[in-house]
Amino acid sequence: MDQATNPMGMPVWSRAGIVCTGEAYKQVVKLTFARGAALDDPRQLFNASLDGNTRRAIDIREGEVLDAEAFKVLIQAAVAENLRSSAPKSRGRDQK
Repeated sequence: MDQATNPMGMPVWSRAGIVCTGEAYKQVVKLTFARGAALDDPRQLFNASLDGNTRRAIDIREGEVLDAEAFKVLIQAAVAENLRSSAPKSRGRDQK
């Protein structure tokens, strides 16, 4: 996965589009998935920004431990969604 930081200092992880951004607040560290609403989250890691149509976020508070394996699966799903969404659309035989 490409790892880049934007000029404002917010970490942005991307592959075929933004996968996740990171923000540090006084009470939480927030990991926001750009296409999180499209991802399955069977371990229910998403606990913030649940009402939107596109993004989902994980707020991690001091002392909380994130399920590393479930997080890895979520990252892989986010990359797969980006690759799927950015893939060229196939055209039918009659379309030019």
